[in-house]
Amino acid sequence: MMTRRRGSALGLSLATIAVLVIIIGAVLVYYDSAGAQVNSSNSRISTLQSEVRTQQSIISSLENQQTQPGSGQGNTSVTGIDPVSIYEAANRSVVTIQGSVITNVSSLFGSQSAVETVLGSGIVTSYLNSVYIITNYHVVNGVSNITVTFGDGDAYPAKVVGTDPYSDIAVVTTNAPSSEFIPLEIVSSSGIEVGQPVVAIGNPYGLSGSMTFGIISQLGRTIQEAASGQFSISGIIQFSAPINPGNSGGPLLNANGMVIGITTATVNGSQGLGFAIPSSTILKELPSLISTGQYDTHSYLGISAVDMNYQLAQASGTNVTYGVLVENIVSGGPADKAGLKVGTKTVTIAGAQYLIGGDIITSLNGTKIVNQDALATYLEENTVSGQTVQLGIIRAGAPLTVTITLGQRPPPPTG
Repeated sequence: MMTRRRGSALGLSLATIAVLVIIIGAVLVYYDSAGAQVNSSNSRISTLQSEVRTQQSIISSLENQQTQPGSGQGNTSVTGIDPVSIYEAANRSVVTIQGSVITNVSSLFGSQSAVETVLGSGIVTSYLNSVYIITNYHVVNGVSNITVTFGDGDAYPAKVVGTDPYSDIAVVTTNAPSSEFIPLEIVSSSGIEVGQPVVAIGNPYGLSGSMTFGIISQLGRTIQEAASGQFSISGIIQFSAPINPGNSGGPLLNANGMVIGITTATVNGSQGLGFAIPSSTILKELPSLISTGQYDTHSYLGISAVDMNYQLAQASGTNVTYGVLVENIVSGGPADKAGLKVGTKTVTIAGAQYLIGGDIITSLNGTKIVNQDALATYLEENTVSGQTVQLGIIRAGAPLTVTITLGQRPPPPTG
């Protein structure tokens, strides 16, 4: 009996020890597993924290790039522009230009004279320590009793000192006190890009100090103004901020609040779009406009032409679908003297008549010419009258280079 009880006690002890070993082992495994999980979780948390710090660094870097002042060319991103600050700094430099023009009105009782009020905008700027107001030529053309009204409501008589119908630019002066003049800086527009944010300030319909905001939507456009006659105004900036009558002559500003253009006439049917004379043209012409009252070195080819396209190429028997097709040449003009050839055959395409068979202009001084906009813009931005250039053409299917000396544009129409 005693042996049996001892054996039972020993068996119980061994069983108890075995159970304890299993429990202890399980506990150890549990703690090891839990510790591993904790360590794994801590590792993942550490990794995520590191990634968050990296992303925060990237975001901070981007924000610094967006808000960092540019080189004066306005290459700040859309998120980096501050229209409120731009308006506060620039609005005092935008004036209202007003005058009167006499027009003839026909009625049942014959032709009668009527006086109309003309409204526009202007930009205060400085040149050689003197202050001037820049506006559009069409704002002051034929206008009398011109006045300039500043943002504080004070108005003064003004006079025109220089005009250029071919660029739609005019320079005006007034004897207002120096405290009225807060000049805006005009910078070169040569570095501007499509997509860049811009602000336009002006006086549409006489509503002074109105601002619109948008982006540059295209460069190198050409527009027509009655005052420039048969010649287009080239190198135009197209932007998505709409302008209206009265806006003409106001500034187009970059993200740094500097003038990169002067808003000009709208194009019929171009809702939601605005157009501006590039500031590079203003800077180029300003010295001459102030000193001589005019700018008379616009270059001149002496041709009438149309843009090439696929249909014209097919009708002409060529695979050149870009460039400028010469239809007519001014007798005795630069193109005539250089021996350019005109069209010889009339064709009708989509209801319009064209004169084909003439030279196709495809390059100018090695720069590809895609259409008339490109040709006019290159001539305006890179040449002057009297300059000799190399014209790349296609004649009878063969490429040629023609040397041509550019002429001076004839005087603009009067009245």
